[in-house]
Amino acid sequence: MNETLDRWTTRRAFILAVTGAAVGLGNIWRFPYMTGENGGSAFLLLYVAFVLLLGLPVMMAEILVGRAGRRSPSQSLAHLAMSAGRSPHWRWLGLFGALTVFLILSFYSVVSGWSIEYLIEALNGDFVALTPPEVGGMFDSFLADPLRMTFNHTVFMLLTMAVVAGGVSNGLEKLNNLLMPMLYLLLIVLAGYAATTDGFGPALAWLFTPNPAAITVEVVLNAMGHAFFTLAVGACALMAYGAYMPDHQSLPRAAVAVASLDVLVALLAGIAIFSVVFSQGMDPAEGPGLMFVTLPIAFAELPGGSVWLAIFFLLLLLATWTSSINLAEPMVAGLQGLGLKRGQAAAIVGVSVWALGLLSVLSFSTMKDVDWIGGMNFFELVTTIPTDLFLPVGGLLIAIFAAWVMSRDTALRALDAGPNGFRVWQFLVRYVSIPLVVVVLASGLI
Repeated sequence: MNETLDRWTTRRAFILAVTGAAVGLGNIWRFPYMTGENGGSAFLLLYVAFVLLLGLPVMMAEILVGRAGRRSPSQSLAHLAMSAGRSPHWRWLGLFGALTVFLILSFYSVVSGWSIEYLIEALNGDFVALTPPEVGGMFDSFLADPLRMTFNHTVFMLLTMAVVAGGVSNGLEKLNNLLMPMLYLLLIVLAGYAATTDGFGPALAWLFTPNPAAITVEVVLNAMGHAFFTLAVGACALMAYGAYMPDHQSLPRAAVAVASLDVLVALLAGIAIFSVVFSQGMDPAEGPGLMFVTLPIAFAELPGGSVWLAIFFLLLLLATWTSSINLAEPMVAGLQGLGLKRGQAAAIVGVSVWALGLLSVLSFSTMKDVDWIGGMNFFELVTTIPTDLFLPVGGLLIAIFAAWVMSRDTALRALDAGPNGFRVWQFLVRYVSIPLVVVVLASGLI
């Protein structure tokens, strides 16, 4: 396949697109509950450090490969490998990435459908005056209803694939240019509201006051894993976006901008969430239920809480929407590489992901007790193996390919950071990031 003719029309469009890919459930759902479970400021400090040492260099490696290849992920890997005198079998890494995003998007769409349900319920004021057991019961009742779950899952997949089918400039770029500024505006509004609550001061102290005593091996490993997960690396999705990168854009500057915006979203979301939690005297270490059980209770007790809760779940919906588009794009690009038109490829990907997602939907009702592997039902399986194992494997192989396999001159041109900048990046990837990814993978296996 020849080089793709698609390009982001501006440098800003590329940064917003990659930020939209990175910002999602990892920032607004996973970061707050993991921070709550891992000691607040101790986790936050380590998370930021590992974003710089682990996530950012590997993200640059993945974008670099896409930019150098200017093809679908599989074809870029094969083309660049053969150009360097290496085996074309590196293309299988692109297919492995497609499998990874296929599995992740299937449950991502289901979980994103929960935000649709909660947005509607918040707008209707359904959480007002409910006790904690009643809110928990509402959530359990929704999960046990496969028809409602399937409806929301279907709506979300239609929203996602409609944008992907529109193409790079007419679909992905236009949506990101609209939604990403809106997402940041909503976050700032929520953080401003949080500043008016009694829990704002305690939340800031808990998040930013150094607490070395809370640092344990488990906290370090969790921070490392989340720093890797949050930047959406390891599945060749950013490789697809890199193929559309403008020719005269600094990759390091763009990557640093994306990482900074990604961390900023997590911080603002954490401040907003924990201010509300602390204002109601609740435990920040509530785990994954923090968003869908604890927050509705906390917001319901505050003046205008239903409106603010609706804004929060609208924010979550926008973030997961942009991320799901990123997950779908490399699969669609791969099918286009086989000769399919974009609309056809988008339809095939959308229907296939939707069908697999039904197994996650049923994992909360009729298939709840079906044991697939290791005592896990399908939802537990698909939310564990792709994220904890497949992403680190993919990230490790992408880093090895960019830093050890690709032609040095090709990588140097694609990075566009000058000889000294290239040497710094290459050293970080080879001797810092790759060993850290191995640790992430080992902890996932254990």
